[in-house]
Amino acid sequence: MAFRKLLTGWVVAGTACVLSVAHAASLSDPASAGANPQLAATTPATHSANATQANLAGGPLGSANVPRIALDDAYLPVVPATMNEQVIRVPVDASGDVTLETTVYLPNGPGPFPMVIFNHGKIPGDPHLQARSDPLSFAREFVRRGYVVVAPNRQGFADSGGSYQQDGCDVASNGLGQAADVASTIAYMSKQPYVDASQIIVAGTSHGGLATMAYGTEAASGVRALINFSGGLRQDACTGWQNNLTQAFGDYGGKARVASLWLYGDNDSVWSPDLVTKMFAAYRDAQTGEDHPAATAKLVDFGAYKNDAHRLVGDRDGVKIWWPTVEAFLANRGLPTAVQYRVATPSAPRGTGFAQIDSVGAVPFVDQAGRDGYRNFLKQYPSRAFAVSDSGAWSWAEGGDNPMSVAISNCEKHSSDPCRLYAVNNTVVWNNGGTQTAQTDDSDTTRATADNDNADESDHALASR
Repeated sequence: MAFRKLLTGWVVAGTACVLSVAHAASLSDPASAGANPQLAATTPATHSANATQANLAGGPLGSANVPRIALDDAYLPVVPATMNEQVIRVPVDASGDVTLETTVYLPNGPGPFPMVIFNHGKIPGDPHLQARSDPLSFAREFVRRGYVVVAPNRQGFADSGGSYQQDGCDVASNGLGQAADVASTIAYMSKQPYVDASQIIVAGTSHGGLATMAYGTEAASGVRALINFSGGLRQDACTGWQNNLTQAFGDYGGKARVASLWLYGDNDSVWSPDLVTKMFAAYRDAQTGEDHPAATAKLVDFGAYKNDAHRLVGDRDGVKIWWPTVEAFLANRGLPTAVQYRVATPSAPRGTGFAQIDSVGAVPFVDQAGRDGYRNFLKQYPSRAFAVSDSGAWSWAEGGDNPMSVAISNCEKHSSDPCRLYAVNNTVVWNNGGTQTAQTDDSDTTRATADNDNADESDHALASR
């Protein structure tokens, strides 16, 4: 039976995978100043009492001060920081009438390389307004290990063709419909000369995690592993949506053909620990009596992560949490995990000693709203950056792959002057007379610029004026 969609002729709005909170206001908008304190919506204080207790009840993963993975890879060949990124169009069928906007990251050389498919989540609103899937932190870890990483936007998302089909409240059918686009991507990419079609991993987050597990029911022969990061589909408008979701995973479990690793956290803003337990139990129970020994499933509870476990895979900080578990899982499946390439990662400029990090009054050029914004910045998790311009525009960003570039980029959207970094993490890096740069770990120095239109998937919190 091929992947299918149940076309119902009606749509119920669903909600899943909210990875970003953003706010921006121009310098000419005085009303924005009073709104800035609300931008801390992503801090732990905004959670309910029950969620806060679950988040902070203990466990080593509640700490956000996660250092970058240190690897002695200086002798390895270097892959550019862009990871040889390409944006291609993948046809969903032989006609080629509908294509998927797809990002491909590549190691150096002709290959063939093993391949990872990464399936994105879904944010509220029109899926076509969602940013192109650009999972930099995830991709970097796999490119370093010699994998091709492919991130398709499914039909109806971003600049892909077609339209998103909700399938009413039928979560199982929705997942199979999404899985059809995953199948099309794998079929197309498997024909590329640089891809080793016998070593394929399929991974996804949130709605993409659901699509990943649905795809596992009829996976191609070369697919060796599934990785589900906080997968599911939340449909608050549907009565009994939790039961619908649990039943969907049960349906997939009975037909599973590939081993899977499930990673969920205690303080996930979308799924409660109780619901996660039920989803996984339904999947495993459905496997009882099925003769598919290769389709083992393992659930890993990684505890609390920052203020929301749902953001784990979108954060560079999160790599230290998920990679060791993923590495062991892949090694057990006979898939390569050794580092083969060196890939540049963003690193902060050196501290200048201009001021203490908590000296709000030392921040140059900003008005009272800017000082309030800086106080808000100081409440964020350590992977954070604050940028300012000579004309008083400012911005802070936290999380994602490179908050430094996001802070500068968003600041410059509200300034006629260039913006420069004032502080990164717990260090003031302001150089009163110099040009600010964000360095990479191969000692390249490049101006920290980024398209903030990708903020929905690449960074978690953002504020500016």
